[in-house]
Amino acid sequence: MDDLFSLGDEQAAAEAPLAARMRPRTLAEFAGQEHIIGPGTVLRAAVEGGQLVSMILFGPPGCGKTTLARLIATETRARLVQLSAVSSGTADVRAAIQGAREARTLSGARTILFIDEIHRFNKAQQDALLPAIEDGVVTLIGATTENPYFEVNSALISRCQLYRFEPLSPETIERVITAALEDSERGLGGEGVTLGEGALGFLAGISRGDARVALNALETAWRSRSAAAGGKPVVLTLDDLQDAAQKSPVMYDREDAHYDTISAFIKSMRGSDADAAVYYLASMIAGGEDPRFIARRMIIFASEDVGNADPRALQVAVDAARAVDYVGLPECRINLSQAATYLSLAPKSNAAYKAVDAALEDVRREGNQPPPPHLRDASYRGAKELGHGAGYMYPHASGGWVEQQHLPDRLSGRRYYVPIRGLETQMAARLEERRRAARADGEEEENRT
Repeated sequence: MDDLFSLGDEQAAAEAPLAARMRPRTLAEFAGQEHIIGPGTVLRAAVEGGQLVSMILFGPPGCGKTTLARLIATETRARLVQLSAVSSGTADVRAAIQGAREARTLSGARTILFIDEIHRFNKAQQDALLPAIEDGVVTLIGATTENPYFEVNSALISRCQLYRFEPLSPETIERVITAALEDSERGLGGEGVTLGEGALGFLAGISRGDARVALNALETAWRSRSAAAGGKPVVLTLDDLQDAAQKSPVMYDREDAHYDTISAFIKSMRGSDADAAVYYLASMIAGGEDPRFIARRMIIFASEDVGNADPRALQVAVDAARAVDYVGLPECRINLSQAATYLSLAPKSNAAYKAVDAALEDVRREGNQPPPPHLRDASYRGAKELGHGAGYMYPHASGGWVEQQHLPDRLSGRRYYVPIRGLETQMAARLEERRRAARADGEEEENRT
């Protein structure tokens, strides 16, 4: 598909949105993503050398994925066929591949097949691309806002380079806006538009790394003010732009943001940073995350990362989960915040988590070892003849603790649970004190006899 400005329709170009008109025409004009296409990168050298490689570009909207695909086609003099996975199907893919095959036969032309929102293709549609990529009939450039490891077939991923696009930095957004204000051919350079104090920084901030958001707000504010100004120069104030933008967008996709934000939330609580935990909690709530999912993860955290250092943490987390079911949003955000801050400030211990995993490792390695005979069930007929229960010492008859073997013979003396801090160390200290007292009593009794 040809670029907008090569269509020969100047009227259509002039009426296009500012964001479309300001789309970079060369790699030199491309803003951001220096780690992918900046000077000295492998991809930049390959493109400038006319080499093509199949790739998947993934990242948030408005950071240059579609633009880069078009620039690669221009720089390498390749045909560009563009499909949207939202409105295209397997038949469209096959038609594009057939067209590429014919173009290669007739003129030796190379074809880039650009598929926007490629994650929306199902497995069969994605599989239909594989033979053409393998045979070199097409070079695939897929673009997606989702994490390809979750949404794209592994067979397709293995044939492509993956490039992760980052949201554009505020400095990059400011450069894009400034270019639009100065460009008299495609932008607002001939319209006498200037920005008031704080306006540039505001646009960069509300864009959240999406250049289209900033340019659309700029254009909306300009069109509104210029109509009232009657062709006179316009100074767009902070109030003008705030009115045009209305609100800052909340970017929370169902894959990357879902996993990345819950990861940051848990690691913030683990790091005892209540402020960061509440921020990520708010980010998930504003993004539409299921509060029950958040509550479930806090229940796991309460045992995995707090454990018996503060046994109340599990109760707090479970109570918060119940409150979510009873109350629902928006009020349950308060319950979740209470639990998140409690878990953040609680003493941390992963002793219970490490204990069960260490025990599971022994079970997997050595199998389920039988309990020692004195611990086995002696309640059924014939059990005593088998020696079950013989020699068992009843702890309640000895003050709640006795010196006897509980682990299987092959694992006797193995330690799985090692208290770390908080209440669990106090409980362990009390138990050790009782053990020492019991041993002392036993030695005293032996001495008397």
